[in-house]
Amino acid sequence: MSSKNIKTPVQLYMHLLRQVRKLPKEAQPYYKNYVRQGFNSHSDEDDPERIQMIIERSVKDAEWIVNKYTKNET
Repeated sequence: MSSKNIKTPVQLYMHLLRQVRKLPKEAQPYYKNYVRQGFNSHSDEDDPERIQMIIERSVKDAEWIVNKYTKNET
């Protein structure tokens, strides 16, 4: 899913949790907590431009992390 399909912070949160499920079991608790903390720390954000920037960056970061773990497994 690209960041263009993600419109709201809740959609982003669910997308990131789905991405975490692709990681090895031992890494999942760390990244679930990381996603939750990031969501909570930006919960007061109300500028639509800033929210879109956060969404785009978060999707890119999640792709990078998933790629990092999948490359290490092969």
